[in-house]
Amino acid sequence: MTEPILPPLKPIPIKDRVSVIFIERGQLDVLDGAFVVIDKNGVRTHIPVGSVACLMLEPGTRVSHAAVVLAARVGCLLVWVGEAGVRFYAAGQPGGARADRLLYQAKLALDDTARLKVVRKMYELRFGEPSPQRRSVEQLRGIEGIRVKKLYQLLAKQYGVEWKTRNYDHSRWGSGDVPNRCLSSATACLYGVCEAAILAAGYAPAVGFIHTGKPQSFVYDIADIFKFDTVVPLAFRIAAKHPSNPERSVRIACRDSFRETKLLKKIIPMIECVLAAGELSKPEAGEEQVAPVIPNKESLGDAGHRS
Repeated sequence: MTEPILPPLKPIPIKDRVSVIFIERGQLDVLDGAFVVIDKNGVRTHIPVGSVACLMLEPGTRVSHAAVVLAARVGCLLVWVGEAGVRFYAAGQPGGARADRLLYQAKLALDDTARLKVVRKMYELRFGEPSPQRRSVEQLRGIEGIRVKKLYQLLAKQYGVEWKTRNYDHSRWGSGDVPNRCLSSATACLYGVCEAAILAAGYAPAVGFIHTGKPQSFVYDIADIFKFDTVVPLAFRIAAKHPSNPERSVRIACRDSFRETKLLKKIIPMIECVLAAGELSKPEAGEEQVAPVIPNKESLGDAGHRS
């Protein structure tokens, strides 16, 4: 007796999926056709992997080959992170399975007029007011730097922290004072969460608008929108307590804050909002390009995402 032929998978659109699920201290596997997490006691927990946009794999997680294959087939991104995403280590299928989103992002970044519109939108979202008119990207960057310095001073005063200046040397970590070490740890946590969201949405972390020339340029652009509403006040609050291990205290506080505020759910809509400000349509395929020999079947998935 032949086995019945199963219908082809039809990925669920990203907008209809659960954004993120965190998994720690368990074995991801496929058993009896189901995607499951097995804890240390052997208890299975079923995960509807096809309805999840991104699985965050925290420390203590192991993944089988079958689990990776199934996650890739249904368009679920696997991301290896620290606790609650406060560190970003690696991602499966980074940058999206199709180039739609990448080409759109690159088109905006390479068009001077569109890039300026995107930067102006980032400025508006960050400071809650429209950016000054008739200013270049470089001029807006300078204005932003002045405002950021003032914000650091105001928050330090608010939390009773002695503040000199923002000073960070990654090669001499211990040379920084406690407020600077707290700020560096907190922003690193935010960068990890933002990079995971950017990859989950199918964009490129390196293609930035304000920041350029770094592997995480777009990560810095997006993180800066959230920074002073999230991790910077948290860092100053912890610095005011003079903890014995400020880095650990900050990471734990960021982990709890990200979970409580559901920050990851806010990042991808923010990315779409920022890029839409460029007012460019997504690029069409050129007439000379060769179509796939075996065309893709009709799918419910969103064009440009991993589904």
